[in-house]
Amino acid sequence: MKPSFEHNECKHCANRFNSVFCKMENDRMEEIEAVKVCSIFKKGETVFRQGTYASGVFCINAGKVKLSMTGDEGRDQIVRLAKPGDIIGYKALLSSDRYSATAVALEDTNTCFIPREIFMSILQKDATLSFEMMKVLSDELRRAEGKITHLAQKPVRERVAETILFLKETYGLDADNHVNVALTREDIANLVGTATETAIRLLSEFNKDHIIELSGKKIKILDHNKLVKTANLYD
Repeated sequence: MKPSFEHNECKHCANRFNSVFCKMENDRMEEIEAVKVCSIFKKGETVFRQGTYASGVFCINAGKVKLSMTGDEGRDQIVRLAKPGDIIGYKALLSSDRYSATAVALEDTNTCFIPREIFMSILQKDATLSFEMMKVLSDELRRAEGKITHLAQKPVRERVAETILFLKETYGLDADNHVNVALTREDIANLVGTATETAIRLLSEFNKDHIIELSGKKIKILDHNKLVKTANLYD
């Protein structure tokens, strides 16, 4: 059995208003509260595995999760990075299919698991949840379309810069102004869509040019405007 953690009632959860449950009525929240299972996943542990049947969804209470798909050649591709307030595993539930990706904790992570039956029941009854889920799916489709366009049209240097900005936007900065997520160079290359050696070389160039500062897996943005310009995000 997974270790649990002390948690507030769903209606008092600090992440509620950053999640798909932001507008849900309290009586619906109480339905979830009655059946949810809260667990701790240690860094590197698998939350769910690609190809297994979806028995529910996971709400991230604290921590960070990486979702990766394994291709036909056995290589993993990161398809999403999740943060507190995010919900994962929902696509398999909505399509009555197996999980399409493997979810792994990037650091010690607290999750609240909601069984399939209760989630789907509330989804059918609560229009606000249905609308928020449509927004999540639309956002994921928009990001996927953008990823395809960038891979086809943007040089690798621009994609590396944009990935750093994406990580900052997703996870924010820690107390020392580092991007608040520690990814391996392989993971960064995976997000960019390039070879690990290329990502290492470009990160080193950014470091040498004083755009960023590297400290192990940590990245500090020294010149935000120059990074934005390098990413070619100016209108």
